[in-house]
Amino acid sequence: MKTLFDRQIQFHQTALNLQAHRQQLIASNIANADTPHYKARDVDFRAALQGALNASREGVQMATTQAGHIGSAPAPALESLTGYRSELQSAVDGNTVNMDVERAAFAENALHYEASVTFINGMLRSMNTAITGQ
Repeated sequence: MKTLFDRQIQFHQTALNLQAHRQQLIASNIANADTPHYKARDVDFRAALQGALNASREGVQMATTQAGHIGSAPAPALESLTGYRSELQSAVDGNTVNMDVERAAFAENALHYEASVTFINGMLRSMNTAITGQ
């Protein structure tokens, strides 16, 4: 049975993993801004987080060593949550990276990542205070 604390930590852990993956995608988009025919990629964070949380609520995953064993659906891989960003303005070379959009997304995602880390630190600090009685 999971406690409220466990569920909150798991939520923030999932969010941090998705935010780190999204940050890598955005950095890759920025790095390939001048690459012909490069298509900008991104993650629908809200849908990805909801999907990851729903998969984690299914319980403990069983390990299978043979195809005939009873298995369970694995959690979705981060790559499967990745899609292409819609094109705002066509480029002559086929590149869909818009640097203004990428910079804004990078800054927003970094802010959300920092907020998640701050929440986790606050929860752990509160737990430490409760344990030590100070």
